[in-house]
Amino acid sequence: MPATLIGVPASPGIVVGPAHLLRWEVPEVRARVIEPQEVDAEIQRLHVAIDAAIDRLRAVKVRVEKKAGPAEAAIFDVQIEILQDGELRSRVEMLVRQSLSAERAFDLVMLEWREHFGRSTNPMMREREGDLVDVHIRLLSLLLNLPDHDPVGLEPGSNAILVTHDLTPSLTIQLDRRAIAGIATDAGTRTSHVAILARSLGLPAVVGLIDATSKLQTGDSVILDGTNGTLIPRPTAAVLAQFADRARREAAAQAELATLADADAIMTDGTLVTLLANVDLPDEAVRAAESGAVGVGLMRTEFLVVGRTTMPSEEEQYEAYVKVVAAFKGLPVVIRTYDIGGDKLPIGGFPHEPNPFLGWRAIRMCLDEPELFKVQLRALLRAAVHGDVRIMLPLVVSVEEVRQARYLLQESAAELTRRGVPHRSDVPLGVMVETPAAAMSADSFVNDVSFFSIGTNDLVQYTLAVDRGNASLVTRYTPLHPAVLRLIARTVEVAHAAKLEISVCGEMASHPLMAYALLGLGIRTLSVSAGGIPALKRIVRGVSASASAAAAMAALAAATPREAEQALRTGLAGEVGEELIDGLLGLA
Repeated sequence: MPATLIGVPASPGIVVGPAHLLRWEVPEVRARVIEPQEVDAEIQRLHVAIDAAIDRLRAVKVRVEKKAGPAEAAIFDVQIEILQDGELRSRVEMLVRQSLSAERAFDLVMLEWREHFGRSTNPMMREREGDLVDVHIRLLSLLLNLPDHDPVGLEPGSNAILVTHDLTPSLTIQLDRRAIAGIATDAGTRTSHVAILARSLGLPAVVGLIDATSKLQTGDSVILDGTNGTLIPRPTAAVLAQFADRARREAAAQAELATLADADAIMTDGTLVTLLANVDLPDEAVRAAESGAVGVGLMRTEFLVVGRTTMPSEEEQYEAYVKVVAAFKGLPVVIRTYDIGGDKLPIGGFPHEPNPFLGWRAIRMCLDEPELFKVQLRALLRAAVHGDVRIMLPLVVSVEEVRQARYLLQESAAELTRRGVPHRSDVPLGVMVETPAAAMSADSFVNDVSFFSIGTNDLVQYTLAVDRGNASLVTRYTPLHPAVLRLIARTVEVAHAAKLEISVCGEMASHPLMAYALLGLGIRTLSVSAGGIPALKRIVRGVSASASAAAAMAALAAATPREAEQALRTGLAGEVGEELIDGLLGLA
């Protein structure tokens, strides 16, 4: 049996294909002195590499432009301009003429430029540091003859398993789903960006592998098991046959679940449950609408911002929102306002934060930058003309933030009225409950909002003081911790007393035992990635409100997450059987 790499199951499915290593980090450059007679050839080698990098960037731009639009692709124009900069070339050539190799000369100049740009008081110059890093990596990779320095060369049908340290949003926009069959990363957890993205795209993924990039080479045959969280390099024929059989069984199980797409999500005692879809990109909307979802419980809007050089215009945002609203044909679409920090904005002037999760982000950033925020609010109010749009505010900890946001919403509506632009001014406004502060003071919000949505990813992180993106802490990120369950129970109690709509849109809702707990705690609206809806519907249709409530009460009374999990498993097994639980856990 080949050595198996163990990680965290992030998105279910089993795929076999060639590994494609993406090492997106500045490579180490050893000092190398050249002889005087080698100078001209070394400068020529530099020019050839620069031309190749520019050609590659142009190819990236074309691909991204077709996939995501010209605004997202504009970032690559900046990088091309850097490589074409006459001063950059002359500085590097000067060092080459002083007997340094092309790669060493370029490395030194780029380090100098990055330090200069990063320390500049000019925001526009600081914004360019990220582009300099990308250019630094790209050209050194070519000069050092490192293989596969980006995923652009992958052709549709490659069936490649992308193996990288981490997958940042700016890299994500370059990926072609037609070429990539699965994703494996050294970093990450089940609730990290790459895991959420993989589930949205329906790509099998394993994260938190720690050192997969050092143990694999591009072209190695690998089995990626996103269901169990393993990666098997260079499998034998016997192992391939074993996993092919498992893949067939999983595909059959998924096909059986897919037949539930048109079935109602009704518990065995007649209690109706509403299942909604989480949407990360507008292009996913049609697939989500066909999954059996009866609306969108969470549309993330960060895709509009990451990996670009300017903030999206009102018109661009409006078109993106309308695309999702149109796909759901009058069903509710909950759109979350920007959940990003200053370090992710394509505008400058904001300091780098050592701990952005606790810093200037989400609703805090939006309220401090009202003109930026109102562009988004106007686009949302305009999109609401076309369907049932609802606006959700992230990371709210005080009702004062809601009131400030509502004031800006009213200002935005007034501006649209003055412009004569069709819009709705009665769009429901809700909050994400994703901090202990919001959960404990939920009663203070009830007169100012139309709904609650519990964001369990961050609620677990902030309650347990565990970074949800840290692969080293994955065993400590325990959503079934009694403290988390009690905060959810508290929020549900307040919502029901105030007759407010309440849902859960975090990853807890896509896990069978955790979904069972949420049903038992009184949640009747759950939102998950489109691919997770059939399995969730199977759970709902096999359990009762009374039995799930009894199991949830036992979990609430538990002393540890393990005891809570056991109480829920015992209750769920009594309703649907152990075999079905094991099968659904594998597909979660």
